[in-house]
Amino acid sequence: MAISFSVVLLLAIVLVVLIRGGSLKAGPAVVAALFGFFLASTGMAPSIQRFLDSIAATINGISF
Repeated sequence: MAISFSVVLLLAIVLVVLIRGGSLKAGPAVVAALFGFFLASTGMAPSIQRFLDSIAATINGISF
């Protein structure tokens, strides 16, 4: 759960920076956000969540 909030916060910051920097216009940003929102309600959502969880676990397991 904490990872989900962290990823959402990170992506929100990136989105704001891209919009303010002029690299991304508001229209495509809204479309991308809506796509993500509707994708979360499809049958692919659990598979995507497992994939992201495995990436997070791999990154967490890397020791320096």
